[in-house]
Amino acid sequence: MFEQIGIYSGIFVTSFIVALSGAMMPGPLLTVTITESTKRGAWAGPLLMVGHSILEFVFILLILFGLGEILKQDKILSGIAFFGSAVLLWMGLGMIKSVKTITLLGDEKKFVNNRKSSLLKNPIIAGIVVSLSNPYWTVWWLTIGLAYILMSVKFGIVGIAVFFVGHILADFVWYTFISTSITFGKKYFSDKLYKGVIGFCGVFLLLFSMLFFKAGFDYLLKT
Repeated sequence: MFEQIGIYSGIFVTSFIVALSGAMMPGPLLTVTITESTKRGAWAGPLLMVGHSILEFVFILLILFGLGEILKQDKILSGIAFFGSAVLLWMGLGMIKSVKTITLLGDEKKFVNNRKSSLLKNPIIAGIVVSLSNPYWTVWWLTIGLAYILMSVKFGIVGIAVFFVGHILADFVWYTFISTSITFGKKYFSDKLYKGVIGFCGVFLLLFSMLFFKAGFDYLLKT
């Protein structure tokens, strides 16, 4: 019994640390968390992570049922990269375009009035779409994630569950910290600073869009 507890603890701790290391790296999801936190407050991070965790749970099930081998194909990874590039380009251009007219109060009112006009204005769905559009998220799950799954599955459903809880808890901890920090610092935000944050995030997404586009070609050239 104590041996099993030690094994499960090892899976949990290592899963948490590896996931936290990945979550702390700058990426599209971090950028979206920052911009959404200025609108929604501290709940932005957890809500985005709900969508993110739903996607990862489904992805784990699909890998367990054999989809991992299909997704490892370079043509599939290339398509994911191109799709991600298009999504990030659209989001980045939208953010940059909004800088001219956006205000802290005005944007929040507009958001409340039009929150049902776009799926991406639902943070849970946004968490799914932004994660899915990131080819490096797929590659991570087909390499590091797959290795962890194969290791954890040896200990049955409990092993997989412990791995998943450790992994997703790290994401929740980090992104909740980010959104809470943005929220408590919001009273110090001026419209000028707010526009700067939105503009910076928009440019950041455009850079990621180009990076994903290049990755798409790199995968395509391997075929």
